[in-house]
Amino acid sequence: MLKIDAKNLGTATVLRLQGQIVNGETSILRTVVQSLSETSAVILNLAQVTTIDAHGLGVLLELRERTHEKGIRFELMNVSKPMSRVLEITRLDSVFQITSGVEFFPPVRAPLAALRSCA
Repeated sequence: MLKIDAKNLGTATVLRLQGQIVNGETSILRTVVQSLSETSAVILNLAQVTTIDAHGLGVLLELRERTHEKGIRFELMNVSKPMSRVLEITRLDSVFQITSGVEFFPPVRAPLAALRSCA
């Protein structure tokens, strides 16, 4: 079963997916992405996705196309090594914009004065 948690970060929406993106489990993903309004970007956090099949890849491509038609950026984030390999084999790694959580959320650096007060 695919579970989705949504979080709005300014004008971007991060969808944390958990489970499998496979035939029979994708209707919720379509529904959630199509229901988003007032967003400039949809980022799918795939850190907890265990499996994706050809149907799932097709749905991701469809959602990418639909969001781009509306001028909304579509990205994949925290893609696991096995899923990354699937994207490489299918050459979809050149189609999707893929980022890591570290790239999307840059580290916060404390000022030196704040660090000195901790010592």
